[in-house]
Amino acid sequence: MSTVTGTWKRHLTGGHRATPRTWVLRDRLALPAGLAAPFLAALALVPLRTDFSHTNSALLLVVVVVAVAALGSRTAGVVAALSATAWFDFLLTRPYETFDITATADVETAVLLLVVGVIVSQLAAHARRLEVITVTDAAHLARVHRTADLAQSANSANTVVDHVRRELTDLLGLRACRFEYGTLLGQPPRLEKDGGVTVGRRSWDVDAAGWPEGEIELRAYGNGHYLGRFMLTPGPVPTPPLQARLVAVTLADQTGSALDTAGPAGKG
Repeated sequence: MSTVTGTWKRHLTGGHRATPRTWVLRDRLALPAGLAAPFLAALALVPLRTDFSHTNSALLLVVVVVAVAALGSRTAGVVAALSATAWFDFLLTRPYETFDITATADVETAVLLLVVGVIVSQLAAHARRLEVITVTDAAHLARVHRTADLAQSANSANTVVDHVRRELTDLLGLRACRFEYGTLLGQPPRLEKDGGVTVGRRSWDVDAAGWPEGEIELRAYGNGHYLGRFMLTPGPVPTPPLQARLVAVTLADQTGSALDTAGPAGKG
């Protein structure tokens, strides 16, 4: 169990990230918010611009940038930082309502606003993604642990196979999932160890194009030997993200280990 789980964790920390689909709408709304929110904040500061220091105005705009990045995306944070700098220049520095800045201190403040806004927005967006990934990893890790516990306690490898079929169906949103013992008929598309998909010898961009047509094989190996494969029939739901596909590969590996331990007599 520890070896399989460790491999799975290395997959997830290998630089691949996927934004959960439930956040897509929020990210899209964050882009117009990145343009509008700094403008509204700067506009609210206009009545105070002669009494309020430019440094404090810039700090308030940075807060707006951070809020947009934390609720949206990195791109939205950068857009907000650019918008905040532009409206700081246009509305809050002399000469007002122009994009000219006459005071050197105001130029420095505007540059710092842009730089700090971009940096802090990136940190905020990164923190948001780490939180989502932690929650997602906890759910996925529970699947791996359940399967590992079952593999240790089950009297039959078939019990593990049936369990993993159900897990894969739920995890990947499949219409159907079956297991073939020791056969390699045809050349169906394949879900690979790195979570990618190949069709023949070509790499298939599953994130952009969705699942390829027909069944997709996910092979199970035990001790380096091919023992069987899950045949996945995609359902109508969107393509699962990379993390889910890596968990699917881990579950197949656990199935292979159970089959290898049980041997031919232990399958039934």
